Amino acid sequence: MGIGLTEEHRALAASVRGQAGRDPSHRALAEQGVLGLHLPEEYGGQGYGMLELAVALEVLGESRVPGTYLPTVLASAVLARSSGTSDLLSGLADGSLTATVALHGTAGGDALLAPHGTTGGDRLLALGSAEADVFLLPVGDGEWSLFEREDVTAEPFAGVDLDRAVCSIAGFAGTRQRPLGVVPVREVAAVLLGADSCGVGAWAVATPAEYAKVREQFGRPIGQFQGVKHRVAAALVALEQARAAVWDAARALDEAGPAGSWMVGDEARLTAGVAAVLGPDAAVRCAADAIQVLGGIGYTYEHDAHRYYRRALSDRMLAGDPGVWAEKVAELAVAGVRRRLEPDLPEEAANVRDAIRAEAASLRAMERGARLGRFAREGWIMPFLQKPWGRAASPLEQVIIHQEFRDLHRPNLGIAAWAVPSILKYGTPEQAERFLPRTFAGEIVWCQLFSEPGAGSDLAGLSTKATRVEGGWSLTGQKIWTSLAQYAHFGICLARTSPEKSKHEGITYFLVDMATPGITVRPLKEINGEEIFNEVFLDDVFVPDDLVVGEVDGGWRVARDTLSHERVALGDSWGPGSQHTDMIELVGELPGLRQSQREQAGHLWAEGQAISALGLRVTLSQLSGADPGTAPSVRKLLGMRHAQAISEFCWSLDPSSARWSRTILTTRAFTIGGGTAEVQLNIIAERALGLPRDP
Repeated sequence: MGIGLTEEHRALAASVRGQAGRDPSHRALAEQGVLGLHLPEEYGGQGYGMLELAVALEVLGESRVPGTYLPTVLASAVLARSSGTSDLLSGLADGSLTATVALHGTAGGDALLAPHGTTGGDRLLALGSAEADVFLLPVGDGEWSLFEREDVTAEPFAGVDLDRAVCSIAGFAGTRQRPLGVVPVREVAAVLLGADSCGVGAWAVATPAEYAKVREQFGRPIGQFQGVKHRVAAALVALEQARAAVWDAARALDEAGPAGSWMVGDEARLTAGVAAVLGPDAAVRCAADAIQVLGGIGYTYEHDAHRYYRRALSDRMLAGDPGVWAEKVAELAVAGVRRRLEPDLPEEAANVRDAIRAEAASLRAMERGARLGRFAREGWIMPFLQKPWGRAASPLEQVIIHQEFRDLHRPNLGIAAWAVPSILKYGTPEQAERFLPRTFAGEIVWCQLFSEPGAGSDLAGLSTKATRVEGGWSLTGQKIWTSLAQYAHFGICLARTSPEKSKHEGITYFLVDMATPGITVRPLKEINGEEIFNEVFLDDVFVPDDLVVGEVDGGWRVARDTLSHERVALGDSWGPGSQHTDMIELVGELPGLRQSQREQAGHLWAEGQAISALGLRVTLSQLSGADPGTAPSVRKLLGMRHAQAISEFCWSLDPSSARWSRTILTTRAFTIGGGTAEVQLNIIAERALGLPRDP
């Protein structure tokens, strides 16, 4: 999944990719319209926005296209929303003019250039050529000015990037400058350099993944070794997080106002900061890991890997110190700035919303007990299910129901949220009639009897046996890590009915009454002092035939369906007190934090906001009918680790807090339950990148 999500964006990416393969010159890109994608049509542009420009820049970054296109579009993006510079836009769009932008320094722009004849000025590195036609330079107090080539003292600089011009600027004449005032050059640069970084990261993920499929060591492809597999998958996870951050920041700039004015508010500045924190760093990580996987050849000039690593380092240097950006993100977040992450819905959503809002108002007026019964009867608890159990709600209707029912506290079904869809899909109508109404009414609590002492993540290795008896089956074995088993009325259980068959065959899916004789539940005290997990012993437990879901020996198929719902459900919430919004409230209450703590808080906020943006991208993909692919697994993995990092940081700030003392212990389970972090990396590596499965 690239930065662009829509069919139009995918078509744009394909078109730019084709041009980059044929002729990536500045003039050719201008003729194709890439340099003017974001500019008004009156200046020869395409009339699109920053998001479309980011889509194109990601592709050009993936191809590591040389030249001055990036500083030129950066300058034109700023000038298009400034006064007194419109005469330059046509030239920047058609390729007859090029631009250089001085960026290197602090993210806040404190480093300034000095006019000729003065002392104390800093030499700054600028993105672009020393021979560019126009120069965009900082002149003091956050203000910027535009200069012509003859008024600037500049010379080429031999930077780390071998394919893109960087120059050193010592000063300017100061007589013919065009003042632009306070304009968000660095915010725009953070987004565009972030898009370029995503392209670099995309190459640096795909290339070692393909290499790992064919490079053999010890008699098998290196992509089959978990160390290699996890390294490449983790790089993809970092890339997807960066893409979400850059995508959202580009959208925020487009929302900031039309061409002709800069109405960039704190929300757009926050998103740009998030992109600056995550985007370039992800590219550096991906490129470094690519060299590691490629091995010796990746460290030589014989391979392009070093050029992508150089480009990633250059992008990060030009975007500004990620630590300084992180401090700014934390400052904005503590001040109460928030990014609204809701999908833009089509026009037909208005009528749908009116009807759902009326139903929500009617429910809101009822007493809570009566409301619960109506939730169940009218299909509001799992509205995506077919009628009468749900409302057969489309993705659009599901989004609106979620929005309008936020304060109505629909019941959390727990394990039932994973089991019910499988019972409906593979079970009998009689099973649905028996269990669903009482489950929705809260009369039946479910548990999951899947994991065993010898079969945790390797679930198909289970050994619980089901033996044929008159009228049903007799189950014997041990289950473990069974949440809430001591309170559950029924459990979904996997047992081996045909041990002579292969590992994934011969397993059957049962519904087990937890009051059946022969079941012993032993609670396990967890590190936080609670007893959620349990051991469950099954000793000749009778299960009638009418509680088999699906075909006998076909339970693995049903279980995979259940696990798919489990992973999606776990991806929606990361547990109590583990959100970046909780963290920033604590930070705001503790004045005098050290710089390192402020930086860490900003980085954690950036991660949390990007995870939320990734969730929105999944929703938008589903609304458009597209397959989100492994994005839910990526989001789950990021969320699990993020929750742990949040709780560890908050506890370090306030170790006397009972809340954070409990949370830091509780979140240790997040990278284990529902499929360990290592299993998630395997899934991402094998399904998204096509790496070979373990033997």
